[in-house]
Amino acid sequence: MYKKFVYSALLILLFTTVKAQLKTSDAVMKDFMSMRFGMFIHWGPVSLRGTEIGWSRDKQVSKEEYDSLYKEFDPVLFNADAIVNTAKAAGMKYLTITARHHDGFCLWPSKFTDYNIANTPFKKDVVGALNEACKKQGIKFCIYYSVLDWHHPDYPIHSAHNQTIDPNASMSRYITYMKDQLKELITKYDPYMLWFDGQWESPWTGEMGKDIYAYLKKLKPDVVINNRLGKEFGGVENKNIDLTKMVGDYDTPEQVVGRLNMAMPWESCFTICDQWAWKPNDKMKSLKTCLSILSKTAGGNGNLLLNVGPMADGRIEARQITRLKEIGDWLQLNGAAIYNTSGGPYTPTDNYATTRKGNKIYLHVLNTDTAAIALKNLPSRKIVKAQTMKGEAVAVKNESEYTTIALPPGLAHTTEYIIVLELDGNAETIPVID
Repeated sequence: MYKKFVYSALLILLFTTVKAQLKTSDAVMKDFMSMRFGMFIHWGPVSLRGTEIGWSRDKQVSKEEYDSLYKEFDPVLFNADAIVNTAKAAGMKYLTITARHHDGFCLWPSKFTDYNIANTPFKKDVVGALNEACKKQGIKFCIYYSVLDWHHPDYPIHSAHNQTIDPNASMSRYITYMKDQLKELITKYDPYMLWFDGQWESPWTGEMGKDIYAYLKKLKPDVVINNRLGKEFGGVENKNIDLTKMVGDYDTPEQVVGRLNMAMPWESCFTICDQWAWKPNDKMKSLKTCLSILSKTAGGNGNLLLNVGPMADGRIEARQITRLKEIGDWLQLNGAAIYNTSGGPYTPTDNYATTRKGNKIYLHVLNTDTAAIALKNLPSRKIVKAQTMKGEAVAVKNESEYTTIALPPGLAHTTEYIIVLELDGNAETIPVID
C-alpha cells in the first residue's frame, strides 16, 4: 500500500513538474510586463467597406460579398517600416497584428488555405513585412490568431449572427488545421507573443485550449500566450477570473482598464477610435483620454495594447499618427513613470494613479483641475522629497492620516503630468493601499 502511495505521489509530482515547465518563464513574463505599452493592429480586406472586422460579415456586409473582398484588396501604400516607426515614435515596445481574425482571412501566405494575402492583387506577405520591420527597429513582434473561423468549412459555426451548428463540420479536422497554421506562424516568424481570441463559442472547449497551449509550448517554450485559449478571461466585463481555470499566461480585459493586481499579469486592449477596424470619420479618443488609460493601466500593474486600424490603402490615418506621436512626446518626458515600473501602491482613481520603482513613487496627476491630492499615509515610509519630472519642487504636508500634495499652480488645466515622490526606503515592498 505504501509503495502504491509513493508511486502515486511521484506521478503527481511529475505531472505537476511537467505542467510547470509548460508555463512561460517568470523572466520572460517580467520582460513582457515591463514594456507596458504596445500597438494592436486590426486589418484586412474589410477595410474596403469601413465596417467592423469579422462582426460585420453577414450583417452590414453579406457573407458572399465579405468573403470576396480579398479579390480587390490591394493596399499599395502599405509600408511596414512606416507603421513600425509610428509605433516606436508613440513609445510602444511591441506590436500585435491580426494575422487571422474571426473572418478567417490570413495576412500571410499560408499553405493551408487559399483564403490569404497571396491570392489578393497585393500578394505581399503583410505578417512577414511587419516582422522584419519590428526586428530592424527593436520592437517585439506579436501575432493575433482567432480560435474561431466563420469562413472555414470545418469550424461548425459560419456566422456571428447565426449560431446553427453545421453537422458536416469537424472540430478534429479544424484543430489539425489550426495547429498546422500555428506551427507555420511560429516557424516562419518566431513571434514573441501570441494573442488568441474567439474562444467563447460553444464548439470550443477549455480542454481544446489546454491542448493548443501545450502544443505551442513544445514548439516554442518561451512564447508568451494570452488567456483567450480558455473560457476564463476578464474581457469587456472586467470580471474577476478563477486562476485555476485560466489557460494562458496573462489576463485580457477589453475596452476597460483592469483592476490593480500585483500577482497576476494582465493587459488591457483599447481602440484609439471606436471601431477595431478602420471606419471613415470614426470618433477618435482625445490625448487626455489616451494618457489617462495608459497611466491607470500602468498604475494597476498592467500593460496597454492600443489599437489602430489601417485604411484600405495600407496607411494609418494621419490624425491617428498625430495622436500617437503626442503620446510618444509625453512619454519622452514621463517614460520613467511607465516603463519598468510596478503598479500601486495606491489604487488608481479618476484623479490620480501611482507607479513605483526603487525608492520612488510616481504620482500621475490625471485631473489637473484640482489644487491638491490627499494620499493615505504610507506604512513605515516617509516622503523626503517631491518634485515634478522637470525638477520643480512640490510642497508636501503630513497630517495624522493623510499626506497632502500641493499641485503646482502653473500646471493647472494642462496635460496630465507626473510628480516624483522620493521615499526614505523601498517603495516596491509597500502593500496595496485602497
